[in-house]
Formats: sequence, structure tokens, C-alpha cells
Amino acid sequence: MAGEPQPDCLFCKIVSGDVPATIVRETETTVAFRDINPQAPTHILVIPRVHHRDAATLAAVEPQIAADILREAGHVAAEEKITDTGYRVVFNTGAGAGQTVFHAHAHVLGGRGMQWPPG
Repeated sequence: MAGEPQPDCLFCKIVSGDVPATIVRETETTVAFRDINPQAPTHILVIPRVHHRDAATLAAVEPQIAADILREAGHVAAEEKITDTGYRVVFNTGAGAGQTVFHAHAHVLGGRGMQWPPG
């Protein structure tokens, strides 16, 4: 069921503490942790504590938590000292867009130049 922890979801297991992660921030509704396969010097994932398949579903069902993720992305960028040089917040939605864990999440990337369009 949407919003409920899923037993086979890696990010649900990180939220519950069953899988370790390098957590950098936590709130009542979100958890932020370092990506294990970073694509930039700063690469942090911000996830909701509730399970929704992707960002579009999360925004439709729980828009306040979607907003919490964006707010936390800004806090993470400030704490990582990448706000002055710029950073990117990315939501991959669907396998064709590169989503590999089907639990809504935002990538906060920075610490290097970002090209457009992304490669």
C-alpha cells in the first residue's frame, strides 16, 4: 500500500535502520544520506520516510512531504557548502529515466560543473 514501508525496498530499509547508510540529515518526514555511487563530489539522496514509488506519485498523494524533500535539498546544499557554486536537484521517474530504486527520492549533486543537457 502506498505510504507503507515495503519489505523489499532498499530505501525503506535505510529509513528503518535495517540497512546502514551515511546519514547527513534527518527530519520527521525525510532522511538524507550519501549516495554509494556518487556522480559528483557531493551526491546526497533525500528521501521521504513514507514509501511512494516515485516523485510524481508522492507529489500527488502527499504534496507537503514532496515540498519537505525540496526544502531539505536546500539545507543539504547549504551544509555541504555548494550553494554559492551551484547544485542540481534531480528526481528520476521511471526506469527509462534512470530510476533504479522505486522509492521517491531526490539527488542533490554539486561540487563540480554541471553540463546541460546532462550526459
